[in-house]
Amino acid sequence: MIFERHLEENIFDLHLELKNKTYKHDGYTSFIKYDSKKRNIDNAEIRDKIVHQIVFDYLNDLFEPTFINDSYSSIINKGTHKAVKTFRYFSKLKRAKNENVFILKCDIKKYFDSINHDVLFNLIKKRVKNKLILSVVKEIIESFHFDDATNKGIPLGNITSQIFLNIYLNNFDHFVKKRLKARFYVRYNDDFILINNDKYKLEFCLKEIRKFLANFLLETPENKTSIRKLKWGVDFLGFTILPNCILLRDETKQKVFERMNENNFQSYFALLKHCNSHGLKNKITSKLNDFFDYI
Repeated sequence: MIFERHLEENIFDLHLELKNKTYKHDGYTSFIKYDSKKRNIDNAEIRDKIVHQIVFDYLNDLFEPTFINDSYSSIINKGTHKAVKTFRYFSKLKRAKNENVFILKCDIKKYFDSINHDVLFNLIKKRVKNKLILSVVKEIIESFHFDDATNKGIPLGNITSQIFLNIYLNNFDHFVKKRLKARFYVRYNDDFILINNDKYKLEFCLKEIRKFLANFLLETPENKTSIRKLKWGVDFLGFTILPNCILLRDETKQKVFERMNENNFQSYFALLKHCNSHGLKNKITSKLNDFFDYI
């Protein structure tokens, strides 16, 4: 609120700091958010958020054209629902060839906390030649550490973290598509899947993926990595994908019933449009009718 009280003057001062390369990032306010799991959110000051937006826009314009088509997080006109839609489309193409379709599903262990600052900055430096922009980028990257003993970690609360994540995995995306020749690959943040009719091909891909990610100081946890048949159902981005339908995961359904009320039910109905959920819609409608009858 202090920054907004003298907004024009403070923006002018911030401009001078950036121009004179004297800008220093302030600290963060931390809080805990519960959605699918407990998350630590680190919230920057208003002045720093202004700088974050400028840097995000600059880097996004520069790097987004280099991203693969099947990267879906933090990109305009993409998102979770389009990622799931592409998953289903790719699955149908593979099923047309052979009914046996296997899915390699992975994520990256503690992705936000594992981003190495030096690796990230060097990736950005390969395309950004403006020294002023680079100095600000470095200041943002170094403003947060997962812990005091490591040079790793980016905060969940920064808009710059969204583009940093995609830049960090951009080489990996191209490696999977071009070197592993995995045409049927979809990634959203640190969740990604590969689709193939050959289980042994996916086992080979997994070995190569782990080797490649190790170069970026990343790893895939054993307990969140699997190769399974599509007909058994595959959990991805809150949905369970089957050959002929998409269902909400059981834990997602539970959260819908726990959190739904008369103010937000329309957003949940919008979510249900993306899956086969006639029975669930009826249950939600019944719950709403009971509520409105009560009041």
